[in-house]
Parts: sequence; C-alpha cells; structure tokens
Amino acid sequence: MSQPDRTLFWLAAASFASMASMRICDPMLPALAADFGTTATGAAGVVTLYTIGYGFSQLAHGPLGDRIGKARYIAGAALAAALASLLCALAPGLAVLEIARLLTGSIAAAIIPLSMAWVGDTVPYERRQATLARFLNGTILGLILGQAMGGLLADTLGWRSAFVLLAAIFAMAGWKLRAVVRAGVQAAPAAPAATVEPPPAGALARYALVLGVPWARVILAIVAIEGLLAFGALAFIPTSLHEQAGLPIWLAGATVAAFGLGGFAYTLTAARLVRRFGEAGLAIGGGAVLAAGFGLVAAAPGFLSGAIACMLIGLGYHMLHNTLQTNATQMAPTVRGTAVALFAMSLFIGQSVGVTLAAGALPSTGFAPLFAATALGLAATGAVFAWLIGRRQQTIQERLS
Repeated sequence: MSQPDRTLFWLAAASFASMASMRICDPMLPALAADFGTTATGAAGVVTLYTIGYGFSQLAHGPLGDRIGKARYIAGAALAAALASLLCALAPGLAVLEIARLLTGSIAAAIIPLSMAWVGDTVPYERRQATLARFLNGTILGLILGQAMGGLLADTLGWRSAFVLLAAIFAMAGWKLRAVVRAGVQAAPAAPAATVEPPPAGALARYALVLGVPWARVILAIVAIEGLLAFGALAFIPTSLHEQAGLPIWLAGATVAAFGLGGFAYTLTAARLVRRFGEAGLAIGGGAVLAAGFGLVAAAPGFLSGAIACMLIGLGYHMLHNTLQTNATQMAPTVRGTAVALFAMSLFIGQSVGVTLAAGALPSTGFAPLFAATALGLAATGAVFAWLIGRRQQTIQERLS
C-alpha cells in the first residue's frame, strides 16, 4: 500500500471514530440516567454538548490545519480525542462527563473537514470525487455502527467500555497517522513549491479570502440549504413511522440505518457514476433521488417503504453532497483547510436550523406535507446546482478558448 493510500486509510479510521463518537451516546442515555440518578432527558447533555463543541470549533481547526499541516494536525487531534474519550470513561459524575464530551467533540471536529482538505491537497481534481467517496466509507460506518456500539456495550460491558473502545480507535489512528507523516517526510523531501501568493497569516483574513470567492459563496449557501432540507426532515422519519405505521420505536429508529446503506451504494459506484454523469449529472440526479425517497415516505409510511425511502435518501444525499464536497476542496486552494472547515460549519448550521424549523412546522403541517415539501426543495436544489455547475464550466471554457 502506497503512502497516500495508507494515509487515506488511517484518516478514514480517525473519521470513523469521530462520527461514532457523535452517535455513541444516543442509545446509552437510560444507562447513564440509572448510574447518575437522573432521567434520560437529564442525561441528554452528553449528546448535545458534543454536537455544540463539534460545530463551533470548526472555525479554529481550519486555519490551524493550514498552518501546521493537515495530516500532522489530524494525528494530534486524534491522539487528543483519545485522551478526552478516556476522560469520558473515567468520569465520576454527569457534570464531568458532559465537560469531557464537549471537549471530545471540540477536538474530534478537526478530523473530517481537514481530511477532506488533505485529499484536495494530494489528489488531482479529476480523481478527487472518487477518492472522497472512498474516504466516506469511514464516516458512514461510524454513523451506522456508533449507535449500535453504544447500545451493545452499555448492555453488556457497561457504558464506560464504549468510551475505552473509542479511545483505542482514536489512539491507533492518531499513532499510525503520525508514523505515516514522519515516514513521508523522511522518504520524500518536499519538492520546491511553485511560486504562488502566500496565504494571509490571520484566521479572519483566511476566512475573508474564502468568502471573497464568488463560487465559494455559492457552495456554502447550497450546502447550508441541503443540510436544512435533508436533515431537518430526516430527523422526523422515525417518529412518523412510529406514529403513522405503528412501528416500535426501536424498529423505526433502525429503519433510518438504511440511510447508511444508500451511502455505501454510492461509495461502491462513485467512480463509475462520476465518469458516466459528471458533476452536473450527479447534482441533478442526487436531488431527484432525494426527492423520490422523501416522496415515498410521505406517500406510504411503513417498514419496507421506510427502509427503501431511507436508502434512496442516503444514495441521493451522497450523490449531491459529495459533489458539493469536491467543489469545496477547490474553493480556495491556498487555504484549503480553512475553506473546508467553513463548508462543514455551513452544513452544521443548516442542519441545526432545519431541525428547528421542521419541529416548529410539524404541529400545523403533519408529516406528509413536510416530507413532500422537502422532496420538492431538494429536487430544486440539485437542479439549480447542476445549472450553476454547467454555467461555470462554460465560462471557464470560454476563458480558455
């Protein structure tokens, strides 16, 4: 295995741990409540504080990763996240556990955006979308297995063992990345860099540089809209299946795991899809497949239809989102870590606003109108993004001719 392939593997492993850490506390809330003498609602801070730390720390990690070196920074973040996970495992009370979870989320937030930026630094643009799809396998596995790991370990070895396992994965990935980075530096000294304008030194100046690029503003706006629509409605699919189709809560929640299967369907076929349809085709196709998924769950809520719908939503989301990710890695190449961190922050804000708006709309609209409106919105988002891609490519060709 070549050094870039080894690096990508361990970046995916660190990303698996980051995503699994985000989801691992969801099923263990009853166990935490029993241990600390509170209710499941009272213990929910271990979930929300991780998410808050994860979302808002992006603004710091991007510029630091650009300055220190992305793979080196991720290695350090993974090792630090291992220590924070051990602090979770050793927490003597709920308050300490909540602080440790906030710390873990704040550190682990560096891993996925800077990994994407590393791919942008090392992989030519024409191969970048397929490479990012390979990297996504780690995040999708973490999304699927995080909840399963938390529930299984909480019921068998105890909830503390889940954090010990996370610490081991973070530590292994961080240690291996550290070794790969060192070996790469020793074996292949950096070639003389091309003459380019050096990036600004301050974090605010780096963010201003990204926001000064018109195409970057387009990508950031679209990913925020995508997050608002897709995740705002996705969060309420289990509730709709429980209330409308009578599924047990555990089965309704498990049905949404098909979202990850749809993601795997994309990663397995990404290279062929990119060659066949191109970026514009994937954008409009992703929006259409997303619309089909939400339309199906709106029209026919049930276990089988819900599973098929979530698989379609996962496939369509990754078709559209990976196209956005690939463009995000090229928004501002001289400050790529900063740019991708801003991309991740825009997605996080969109998700948060989407869930809030969907929760406020549900009492008056009901599930079917919410999902139908989401389907129309995502189809339009994919179509507009595809049109903008085509327009941009035409402009570039005209300048070159």
